[in-house]
Amino acid sequence: MKEYINPPLSLWPTLCQRPSLELEFLEGRVKNIINRVKLSGDEALKELSVQIDKVSLGTLQVTEEELAVAETCVPPGLKQCIRVATANIAKFHKTQQEKTLYVDTMPGVRCWRKPVPIGKVGIYVPGGTAPLFSTLLMLGVPAKMAGCREIVLCTPSRPDGSIDPTILFAAREIGINQIFKVGGAQAIAAMAYGTATIPAVHKVFGPGNQYVTKAKQLVSLEGTAIDLPAGPSELLVVADKHANPAFIAADLLSQAEHGPDSQVVLVTTDTRMMEKVKKEVAKQLAALPRKDMAGQALQSSLLITMEDENDAIGFVNAYAPEHLILNTENHSEQSERIVNAGSVFLGPFTPEAVGDYASGTNHTLPTNGMARAYSGVSLGSFQKSITFNNSMKRGLPGWGPWWNKWPKQNNSSRTKGQ
Repeated sequence: MKEYINPPLSLWPTLCQRPSLELEFLEGRVKNIINRVKLSGDEALKELSVQIDKVSLGTLQVTEEELAVAETCVPPGLKQCIRVATANIAKFHKTQQEKTLYVDTMPGVRCWRKPVPIGKVGIYVPGGTAPLFSTLLMLGVPAKMAGCREIVLCTPSRPDGSIDPTILFAAREIGINQIFKVGGAQAIAAMAYGTATIPAVHKVFGPGNQYVTKAKQLVSLEGTAIDLPAGPSELLVVADKHANPAFIAADLLSQAEHGPDSQVVLVTTDTRMMEKVKKEVAKQLAALPRKDMAGQALQSSLLITMEDENDAIGFVNAYAPEHLILNTENHSEQSERIVNAGSVFLGPFTPEAVGDYASGTNHTLPTNGMARAYSGVSLGSFQKSITFNNSMKRGLPGWGPWWNKWPKQNNSSRTKGQ
């Protein structure tokens, strides 16, 4: 991890930059994938699965038989955890239900705004080295609650052409039946434009690597809505002298192991804490099953000591992290000063993993500084709102003197029945 002691304000923009691929190369590669899918549909998806994922697929859609087999492969304890997480997510998102509110803006004039579900939505769940069934719950549960009539799920297959059984169990648990073995930018293209097998949707949801994020941005330019620019995961921890360095190291590593392009940052006002955390990170990394993945992410991660709390909070708001942990004695007070963050975790006993899995808050969050302007996914993300206007006959005079001058015969014919 790179170390900085009291970096000047002029250096902050550089420190806020996330690791990324060469943009020109990335965009060109993703455009090529999208165009192949638009042109050749299912055939392109199968070819790309061989070329990119080294998987030869006979059929793209998961069968009922595969869903049934998957249920027998998931341990009972994990099934129970999924059910608990599902209940918590549903409970939290239920509070976000909007009521239709009627407002009489002037005598005889009534307006209202009504939330309605988006008809067709697509969910992308990353697979790779760590299938994220939690992402499926975070997106599938509110999609069902919102009333979306069609939900399409795309997720990459394993080397043998199957889907991780935990993902399939979670999908069946929440009632999603259209599941396809497609990953990466090609999955985003398939849901945006449709193929013979995969239905086109109105809005695409889900995090992913930089290819997936770029694909979402590109399809959004041609009419398919997206949830938000959710790219490689990131975490910033603010710690004071009272924090436990072992806890901090565990939090940093739990996020670093997401992938080599993830980034984790420690901001502390205690110079000694930086050294303690470095030792704990090295100690815990050695025993981590995904140490190679986490080790790559740590190369572009940061350890920063700030002179005081004001600078620490100022840097947080400049960085605008996806996940923020305030592991400080006065975390409640500090939380009131946070204006740019996707999701905040307070105190020493609220690890980021709590929100990632089962507390109830949504873990699909803005990354790469987008928390300056974007919120995380919510129930409202799966809905749109329509406004209604109703001007009654008695309300028309209020629009101006022209009404009183209108010919009486027209007056009566135009307002008959009102």
